[in-house]
Amino acid sequence: MGLPVRSCRMTAFTTLPLKPALLASVQALGYDEMTPIQAQSLPPMLEGRDVIAQAQTGSGKTAAFGLSLLQSLSVETIRLQALVLCPTRELADQVSKSIRKLAANIPNVKLLTLCGGMPLGPQLASLTHDPHIVVGTPGRVQEHLKRGSLHGGGIQVLVLDEADRMLDMGFSEAIDDIVGRIAKHHQTLLFSATYPEDIREVSRRLQRDPVEITVAAPADTKPAIEQRFVEVDPARKLDALAQLLTGERGQHALVFCNMRRDVDAVALELDQRGFSALALHGDMEQRDRDEVLVQFANRSCAVLVATDVAARGLDITALPLVVSYDIAHDPDTHTHRIGRTGRAGQTGLAITLCTPREKPKADNIEQVLGQPLAWHALKLSAPRGKTLNLAPMKTLVIDAGRQDKLRPGDILGALTGDAGLKADDVGKIDVFATRAYVAVSRSLASKALERLRAGKIKGRNFRVRTLG
Repeated sequence: MGLPVRSCRMTAFTTLPLKPALLASVQALGYDEMTPIQAQSLPPMLEGRDVIAQAQTGSGKTAAFGLSLLQSLSVETIRLQALVLCPTRELADQVSKSIRKLAANIPNVKLLTLCGGMPLGPQLASLTHDPHIVVGTPGRVQEHLKRGSLHGGGIQVLVLDEADRMLDMGFSEAIDDIVGRIAKHHQTLLFSATYPEDIREVSRRLQRDPVEITVAAPADTKPAIEQRFVEVDPARKLDALAQLLTGERGQHALVFCNMRRDVDAVALELDQRGFSALALHGDMEQRDRDEVLVQFANRSCAVLVATDVAARGLDITALPLVVSYDIAHDPDTHTHRIGRTGRAGQTGLAITLCTPREKPKADNIEQVLGQPLAWHALKLSAPRGKTLNLAPMKTLVIDAGRQDKLRPGDILGALTGDAGLKADDVGKIDVFATRAYVAVSRSLASKALERLRAGKIKGRNFRVRTLG
């Protein structure tokens, strides 16, 4: 037999001039073919060109800029060389995890995540030695640069991820200040889901002769997301939402409200009607936000009610339903919302509730889309009493984490060993610095809690409780 023929397809990662360690990581992660955004953006990025790319979450953009900045990284040089700015802590955490996976075969890469809402002390302690890569939110990164705890003079690559949302959140001045405090000559990579004029203005200010990339969906592909618009009477809006959540694809849904107070009110009403519903918005403490996201991701929460800003960093691949309880203020935000579903090869349903007063916003969306909206009638049933629509899982919290050398395998072992659960009864396990969260089948949560309290994890006793 002859030697195996290696792939020579132009969209194979092996066609790129990547370090062997990065190609090994790509292979280990199961990536074979580049996504369209990767195929178009990686060649110019690897050449050191500035890039402005229109790319949705889930398009593979994080792997694209992650591979590019790791390719140019010099691990032997102990200084900050790459800075990635994200609009929210949740997105920054996600980007950090992705880059760490890509860097798995490169020894001694130091990456730090620097975000607001977290104590400054531990971050300052981590910065006694310069990291190679920082991923963070603009406000906290700016603070560290001002304090001198972060040194930007060696930065070679600056990434602005979800730049349009950062501008929406008022980070424009912070970004300009950060750019003024880092190395003058650096590569700037700008990723945005939309191309409004203010994004183009940022590009003109910060980039040099950028390569512009827009990846459009093939014309012959069926849309991954079905959009429906439903006209409702304001007095029956909550009834309409509850009915939608008990129907098609409602077992795991994200609901958007425009105002924080409405998020709280809708989540409370759904909870009183028997749904496993939680609220997420910027007025919440950071730990509470983290725990809400953990529960939604591990299926302990069936319905997440959120503002646009809070849900920005949410990365749930299999999310079948998104509901706009209020119509978004502008078409770009509407596009962001529906993009939370129908990802990674899945199909999704996006339903927008529209009161007569909100009709002008719907007309504006229709005008931007350039095609008629799909209006659907919703025949409302008579209001019912409380019916249980509970999430399939329940979250247990263990007051120990990475600082205690606790790993997901230790928790799984304890649950399937002394606690007597089957592996199928255990869901997602998240281990943070001082806490760990594990999802177990709701019907077995009490048993798992009792057994873990009575037994040991990794030979030690830790405090365990249920969340929510």
